[in-house]
Amino acid sequence: MTIAERERDAFFHTYKRLPLDIDRGEGVYLFDKSGNRYLDLFGGLAVNALGYAHPGVVRAIHEQSKRFIHLSNYFVTDAALELAELLRKHTGFAKVFFSNSGTEGIEGAIKIARLWGSTREKTEIVSFTNAFHGRTYGALSMMDRVKYRSGFEPFLGNFSILPFNDPAALNLSDGTLAVFLEFIQGEGGIVPASEEFVAAIAGLQRRHGFLVVADEIQSGIGRTGRPFAFSHYDISPDIAVVAKPLGGGLPIGAILGSAAVADVLDIGRHGTTFGGNPVSCAAGIVVMKEIFESGLMRNAETSGTYFMKGLGDLREAFPSLVSAVRGKGLMIGVELRRPCDAVVAEMLRGGVLANCTNQNVIRIVPPLIITKEQIDEALRVMRSVFARLT
Repeated sequence: MTIAERERDAFFHTYKRLPLDIDRGEGVYLFDKSGNRYLDLFGGLAVNALGYAHPGVVRAIHEQSKRFIHLSNYFVTDAALELAELLRKHTGFAKVFFSNSGTEGIEGAIKIARLWGSTREKTEIVSFTNAFHGRTYGALSMMDRVKYRSGFEPFLGNFSILPFNDPAALNLSDGTLAVFLEFIQGEGGIVPASEEFVAAIAGLQRRHGFLVVADEIQSGIGRTGRPFAFSHYDISPDIAVVAKPLGGGLPIGAILGSAAVADVLDIGRHGTTFGGNPVSCAAGIVVMKEIFESGLMRNAETSGTYFMKGLGDLREAFPSLVSAVRGKGLMIGVELRRPCDAVVAEMLRGGVLANCTNQNVIRIVPPLIITKEQIDEALRVMRSVFARLT
């Protein structure tokens, strides 16, 4: 049986798999079992910030695994403590809670917000159209996209979904508990929030005293050339949720809380079995140091600017195909005037992996170690593909 046939027999059919049988990864490249090499602009969906087989991550995983892989949260481990301290140092948040994933982090953030609001007569959680916060029920309750919600009803109450990037539609009041916001919508097509929209939320927060929760699961930890996507705006969220790149490829997420919510949780109010796993945290220490202390965040900014310029040139060269290029740092969307499945399939045949999101947007979230030479390689393949399809 082929790997595709075995996959159909073994798994629930929830994923649209790529027609590749991957053998290994090195840096920004993946290699299949036939020896073909692929430049990965997928980045494990923004997870592999340091690329594949990063020696520091591999060494940290190996060394921690020899000591212990799991203890439970009845113990404080040096790996979890050091990672939490690095997060506090480089983000300015006061407290950390480790989760297993981004969607679990969103659920925890909802709980923190609810508990904070329980003594303040605040109950309404607000989110925005076209958002993606995860696939658990709290996350789904904050999303309007039929693709993710259909058939899973009913959802949780006391949630409102307002139009994204529409300051005039911000129906917020003293009863508003929290506003959950992706400052760059990832799954929604790499759509940044406008300066005007964020400024309006910040002004209404000062008036009504609600919490702002930043969903930085895809955009956080240096991907946009700054610590968070919200770092590009004049606003200070009370809570941020991070996950994807934090563990260097291992599963981990974190809820970061400001002083405003630092004392909300007490013993027994929230927990998780695997959150703060010491092996994931050991890898996370390497990720944080590489991004914040060894220049990778600067590379995300400079390489992103270079990539955006090249993609802008492609837009000018192929206006009948490319309608927009947007994003920040190495979180980039190329919006096409047609569905992009065929385009990314052709790119794959040319040795470049990318992802189609929101039907017509090529999502580019490569490892932050990508070089200008590798970006040029990607641009050459994209130019060739665009020329054949127009």
